Amino acid sequence: MSGATADPLRRVVLNAAIAIARDEGPDAISLRKVARDAGVSHQAPYHHFGDRAGIFAAIAEEGFSKLSEALIKSHSQGTSAMCEAYVRFALDHAGHFRVMMRNDLCDLGNYPSAAFQADRAFNLLLENVTTALGKNASTETIKTRTAYMWSVAHGLATLLLDGPLEKKLEGIADVNVLIAHVARLATSSFSN
Repeated sequence: MSGATADPLRRVVLNAAIAIARDEGPDAISLRKVARDAGVSHQAPYHHFGDRAGIFAAIAEEGFSKLSEALIKSHSQGTSAMCEAYVRFALDHAGHFRVMMRNDLCDLGNYPSAAFQADRAFNLLLENVTTALGKNASTETIKTRTAYMWSVAHGLATLLLDGPLEKKLEGIADVNVLIAHVARLATSSFSN
């Protein structure tokens, strides 16, 4: 990701791609559209990212890095705070979030630095769940609780971003309160 900050043109191209993913969804991204939106030559995205998958890998790498930082900041506050941090990250970085879990757009196995950041974020969640459950928790319990917490956070984030939750609930008075309550409910059974 070091190249993301070293070259201003690369940053401009990447920002344009992130904005498209946020506003129109990642399927709307083409290298030609990214170049047009960035106000650069049609060759600039190819030069910096190689192809469409390269742009998706860069977005995912940056997104997972930002997610890790959000999780680290909330780590000392427990699993509920990490669950909240995940959802808030998604809402604050929708362009990244909409790309990060889409293996159909980019196989992170072909992009080691992006895969490293994805693993880093997951391992932070896994470590937090392991700590919350205690040293006597079985591996199966840790895996199940990690999957549950990730599923709740990811599902809530997706429903909030894509809009059906607010419509189905006939409005949400305070999204932050909803996120906090769902996070506490999702993690309330973590104590032994």
